[in-house]
Amino acid sequence: MVNPFMLPLHQFRPRPQVVRKQTFNRVPRFPVIDAHNHLAEPFGGGWDRKPLSQLLEQLDAARVVHYVDLDGGWGETVLQRHLDLFKAKAPERFSIFGGVAWEKWPELGNHFPEWAARHLRQQKAWGADGLKIWKPFGLHVKDHTGRLVPVDDPRLDPIWETAGELDMPVLIHVADPVAFFQPLDETNERIEELTAHPDWHFPSPPFPPFHSILQTFYRLVRRHPRTTFIGAHVGCYAENLHWVGRMLDDCPNYFVDISARLGELGRQPYTARRFFLRYTDRILFGLDLGPHLPSYRLFYRFLETDDEYFNYSAAEIPLQGRWHIHGIALPDEVLEKVYYRNALRVLPSVRRGRALLERL
Repeated sequence: MVNPFMLPLHQFRPRPQVVRKQTFNRVPRFPVIDAHNHLAEPFGGGWDRKPLSQLLEQLDAARVVHYVDLDGGWGETVLQRHLDLFKAKAPERFSIFGGVAWEKWPELGNHFPEWAARHLRQQKAWGADGLKIWKPFGLHVKDHTGRLVPVDDPRLDPIWETAGELDMPVLIHVADPVAFFQPLDETNERIEELTAHPDWHFPSPPFPPFHSILQTFYRLVRRHPRTTFIGAHVGCYAENLHWVGRMLDDCPNYFVDISARLGELGRQPYTARRFFLRYTDRILFGLDLGPHLPSYRLFYRFLETDDEYFNYSAAEIPLQGRWHIHGIALPDEVLEKVYYRNALRVLPSVRRGRALLERL
């Protein structure tokens, strides 16, 4: 018999005894455009090394009719490879986003922003459909003098202006969960996750405080009203939907996706449901876990049902924190927009896909 006073936390697997309704959504009520996901390792599961037919079968099973691959942002070689592997072979099913080669800044000095803007034009010419900004921006990216670059640095305006001119949406991730910026002690709700991934911990100092990063992000989006920005992971602040809503109110060019934040949205179901009802036209579906069928079904269950207290992760122990979530039972007119109609408005590459429109 286990001594309960000596049981390691990682071995604790409580079984809820509350009797509750359980709904298992095999397919969503409407077709889905996945506006935030990956196909390469580590996030996408290495689908760039598997037969395309298997990938399409997986997406068909999840009723995902179009898939935005963000892994082109890892580098132009990867971008070209993904364009060849996916978009060239099934243009109606895939969009590929490019990125910024921040590592070139020390070499190019003051010429870097204009160089990056020119390369964004080149990526567009190759077939890139948008621009993905990864979270090192604001945390690690430094200029040629060794100074940390703030998210709203005006020197980078040519990049954002070029994206707007080219009608390339900017999907941007500038901060991780709030707990990743807090002390790693007994009060940190993500301590298991951070212990397993210590490089995900961003204490201040040396890193900027979480809220200062979000404020610079807000100023960036407001300064470029002709550029479409999509805030990854519920605007990088799923823990505070009131703050995200204020930014949506102030910035008509701003949208958010719900990728990888089921654990946050589902533990505040009343607030989350009000958020979805108020900002119905500004929310995009995204998974961020690769084309993983069990995870898609968990998202569908959260959005479509009023099920209570269920695991938000396909793993036995939830990966982001030891809590369960509740469904928000959205009405069909909201589901339809979140699942695909908003993406049709925001993503030009999807908008132009006749085959996709016929599928819907």
